[in-house]
Amino acid sequence: MGVLDGKLVAEKIQQEIGLEIERLRNERRVVPGLVVIMVGDDPASSSYVNSKNKLAEKMGILSRLVKLPGNAAEAEVIQSIAAANSDPLIHAILVQMPLPRHIDPWGVIDHIAPEKDVDAFHPFNQGLILQNRGRIFPCTPLGVMRILDHYGIDPAGMNAAVVGRSFLVGKPMAVMLSNRNATVTLCHSRTAGLTGILRESGLVVAAVGKPGFITAEMVKPGAVLIDVGINHINKEADFDKHCPRSQYEAFQKKGSVITGDIHYQAFAKAVHYTPVPGGVGPLTVTMLMHNTVELCKRQLRDA
Repeated sequence: MGVLDGKLVAEKIQQEIGLEIERLRNERRVVPGLVVIMVGDDPASSSYVNSKNKLAEKMGILSRLVKLPGNAAEAEVIQSIAAANSDPLIHAILVQMPLPRHIDPWGVIDHIAPEKDVDAFHPFNQGLILQNRGRIFPCTPLGVMRILDHYGIDPAGMNAAVVGRSFLVGKPMAVMLSNRNATVTLCHSRTAGLTGILRESGLVVAAVGKPGFITAEMVKPGAVLIDVGINHINKEADFDKHCPRSQYEAFQKKGSVITGDIHYQAFAKAVHYTPVPGGVGPLTVTMLMHNTVELCKRQLRDA
């Protein structure tokens, strides 16, 4: 049983990105620029945005935050996107999800210039991924692929199950694994016979957003388990259900802990697994920096 250390992989990639940023600054006199557009005050989104800004500042990326009130009209968000599209100092645009319910996410995403779409959510970029012609990839699935590559885990020929069908993670993850010659089943919380599918899968990527949704009984012995879930546990009854006692001291101290979509007892059956926290999470923010630099380089080439 081997832990796939996302923090270690992220630090290695950050070193590589740092060299590229330094080269762009010295040779081209260009600083990669990122704008994050956030609507409302969702606590999880605020924490995530803060971590993005901190890492960008640490790495020497120009990072701007456009913060709009929760009742902002869709037209205001689109106006902010238009301004970033036309700004030569900005190479990457991210609209923080989720958006308030009165805003259509596709109505917003469709206005991001594809060449500045840092999360690869625009239909143009998602279509290229589907055709195995992707130039930029969603940050979380890309982070998963980089973890697999770092540890020499080749998905080619493997039966892989992706649990979760969002356009943020699940759907692009399934396509990216298929493009790497895995045989992929895209599942979700209402998939009939899910346990049978998982018991035949040598690779499981869980991105369903439900703590401990995949239990030890559902996992094939010797599988690779990739847990994308980030679930906040703040009730003692939920802690006892989803978390090992080794985390109890942290739970008492902070009043909450983070757990994934795969129950911790399932990891004992895995040949490799990503922990939560410390697995995929560090890669998501790191790949945002990677994509920002890649978009900057591409725009310089196309200028």
